[in-house]
Amino acid sequence: MGLFSKNNFDEAVIQIEGMSCGHCSAHIAGLLRDIDGIESAKVNHRNGLAKVKYSDKNAIDKAKTAIDEAGYTYVGVEWKQ
Repeated sequence: MGLFSKNNFDEAVIQIEGMSCGHCSAHIAGLLRDIDGIESAKVNHRNGLAKVKYSDKNAIDKAKTAIDEAGYTYVGVEWKQ
């Protein structure tokens, strides 16, 4: 362990519609970070993308629900290797 330990996180990019400002980005980032299995989330309202690091693929399903329930539109996900 320690400074150079490898994290076991995968990455995904989620496309989201309906964000119009930085507050939207911050709101969604907070929602995503609160989901068990998501380590980090960086959201950009300009391009409508959320870059997520996760340890549990089921967390992405929970993210879809959270995004939709918050009034935004989950468009899809691109899985990164």
